[in-house]
Amino acid sequence: MSDLIQTVDSPQEICCAARRLREIAQRDEITPQAVLEVFERWAGALGADGLHAVPGLAFLRLWLRRNSLEPVLLRELGPDSLRGGWREDGRARLRAFPLGVVGHWPAGNVEVQPILSLTCGLLGGNACLVRVPGALVELTRQIMEKLQEVDRIGRLTERIVMVTFDHSRTDLQEAMARAVDGAMIWGGAEAVSQVRALPFPYWSRVSVFGPRISVALMDADAWGDRIERPSWCRRIARDVWQFEQQACSSPQALFLERHPECDPGEFVEELGRAFQEENRVHARQQMHPALTSAICLARASWLLNDAANHALFPESPDWTILQGTGPEIPKPTQGRTLNVLVVDDLLDVISRFDGTLQTLGLGVKDAQREAILAPAAARRGVDRVVKLGSMHNFSSPWDGADLIRPMVRLVRHVRSQN
Repeated sequence: MSDLIQTVDSPQEICCAARRLREIAQRDEITPQAVLEVFERWAGALGADGLHAVPGLAFLRLWLRRNSLEPVLLRELGPDSLRGGWREDGRARLRAFPLGVVGHWPAGNVEVQPILSLTCGLLGGNACLVRVPGALVELTRQIMEKLQEVDRIGRLTERIVMVTFDHSRTDLQEAMARAVDGAMIWGGAEAVSQVRALPFPYWSRVSVFGPRISVALMDADAWGDRIERPSWCRRIARDVWQFEQQACSSPQALFLERHPECDPGEFVEELGRAFQEENRVHARQQMHPALTSAICLARASWLLNDAANHALFPESPDWTILQGTGPEIPKPTQGRTLNVLVVDDLLDVISRFDGTLQTLGLGVKDAQREAILAPAAARRGVDRVVKLGSMHNFSSPWDGADLIRPMVRLVRHVRSQN
């Protein structure tokens, strides 16, 4: 893996790379335990200076830790999966084997997604062919250099080929699809549809993680508690800041159940202080002019559309809170822009979920009330219901599906001596 990310210009280059990867995957077996050992060292190396400002890097380091991934492996592949062994299943035994070469099509708006995606393929013992979006090439190279430093004998790096090419090169997209035994596809509706339409072999396993949005709910007792309020606000700010609010799990709106005695404006003021502090600690390094324009337009439109609406924001476009009422889910602005909406009934909000909601962040004091809200949201298409402050905990299942299990073959062996 001397050239960490290869710029390719012909289908032959992709076919040759996939052929080499398949030979390695079939020749050299690697257990999840061995993969975890390298991941652990990789996580430590990513603490080096110069990478701290990368959105999502703190989360990536946490994801690569053994204590994050072991539970995922045990749940998806069984108790003997770490050592790559067989497990008894009645008169037979079962064992996970890799598919071979897994192709990865990460989205271009989440900086660490090429890495997150390939880790799922590697944990299944596969080799990985990754298309890196052009905007993420330099950042991905920096992260992969740290893997190269800690994986000196090449246990993992020999199983990875990263390529980059323009998304309009249909011939290269098709060559990559034909060359893989499995695929993990991430991104917006148009990008996902284009990749899914590629000529994958009929035996390929395909996992799709398409465009979703996320919101948060708080009951009156939770946000109305002035003692606990600062803690809740810090949690919300942390969820908004991670991944620059571009991940599917980023909250775009927060719905507050109306409180008979507490002013939601006071809560918004406290939330503004949490936003200001989060912005101080994790200041944005750069901002696309189009996003700046979108934020300014969202602020102006919100205040002009309804005289009862309020907004809280600094002079810069660093963050924005748009306060109003009503159960309708607003169109996301992103860029650390959160709609805070007061409603009479949280179930009225959930009744408007239409399958596009991925994660629901909750701040609910009453356990019995949460026991009603969570299944109601699940029935309306929500895949993850979590406590506020942990909306980005990348774990399995994700989007209602396993992450590693689809990229392995679970082989059943019935002994001939039985």
